Amino acid sequence: MQYQTVILGAGAAGMMCAAHAGGDVLVVDHAKNPGEKIRISGGGRCNFTNMYASAENYLSQNPHFCKSALARYTQWDFVELVDRHNIAWHEKTLGQLFCDGSAKQIVTMLVQELKQAGADLWLETSVQSVTRSSDGFHITLMRGDKTTRVTCRNLVLATGGKSIPKMGATGLAYDLARQFDLPLEETRAGLVPFTFAEERFKPLAGVALPARLSNARKSFDEALLFTHRGLSGPSVLQLSSYWHEGEAFTANLIPDGTLFEKLRDQRQTSGRKALTTELAKHLPSRLVDFLAPQLNLAGRLADHSDAALQELCDALSSWSLKPSGTEGYRTAEVTLGGISTDALSSKTMEAKSHSGLYAIGEAVDVTGWLGGYNFQWAWASGFAAGTAIALG
Repeated sequence: MQYQTVILGAGAAGMMCAAHAGGDVLVVDHAKNPGEKIRISGGGRCNFTNMYASAENYLSQNPHFCKSALARYTQWDFVELVDRHNIAWHEKTLGQLFCDGSAKQIVTMLVQELKQAGADLWLETSVQSVTRSSDGFHITLMRGDKTTRVTCRNLVLATGGKSIPKMGATGLAYDLARQFDLPLEETRAGLVPFTFAEERFKPLAGVALPARLSNARKSFDEALLFTHRGLSGPSVLQLSSYWHEGEAFTANLIPDGTLFEKLRDQRQTSGRKALTTELAKHLPSRLVDFLAPQLNLAGRLADHSDAALQELCDALSSWSLKPSGTEGYRTAEVTLGGISTDALSSKTMEAKSHSGLYAIGEAVDVTGWLGGYNFQWAWASGFAAGTAIALG
């Protein structure tokens, strides 16, 4: 059985590529349904892109690599596609765009687009082997209990990374990259909660507040959530992509910087009340109780001088935390690292050393921030490879 192009992976990048690759395309996925990570994203509403997406929102050994694809297929191009399919959407915070309805609408849209382009979609089909000869790529597939051999001129690696293995994530793209001698950047879990030894924050599980999390590389102002295992929430997930094992980071629990003045004013009117009572007007009470022993929060507010209040605010704005690790690929939203961008053309996503071999989406060493950026990279890289294939 012959196809012009075989795309391994019916996720965001793979389906986008199929929609633009010019027909005579086969998309293969071992899952029962296409776009499973799309379906569960954004709480089931799919944060499908971000209004502010640009190269600055991505991590890569080569931070310039993503610029070409992102410039040629922008967030507004995808919004236009969504509008064309009459999918209602809204902006949430920080430019994040979500479906009003269900993420399944995005999956349905992509399947319609690829089928309209003439592509075939084979689900519950696993890859047994891939080889190459002078006439193209030879792929052995297991479809149900039947072995099928397919030949193609172009092969696209769009199987994603290792994150969320329960959704079927594997390292297939990396295995095939090694087979064809494409270099790999070390992979690790990204956009992932931190864990702490001895369930340090278990008493605070469920407590959330605005915070600024910082290390030497980056700083993020978003919500912080305490969990049974450690810390989560947008600020934590964002910083995790810039964190390395063994490092500490700083949490500013009073990022607006006004607590000192507020406590000093309260001392004039409510000085006889306990400091913990007055502090709990600005921070979650459970957090205040948790911090009380280590921050000397005993006594009345009136008993604390300006210097003592300033010392308290300094401590709350520079809480040093050292995670024992992260929750790993089990809950990570993305995989950092992957197929080295040095091996690929930034314009076409084709391997420099193997004509007809492409890598797109999360399989590549380009990882976006939380907030729709990784989907935008999937759309842009899929479009880049698809249009390059269509042009022959």
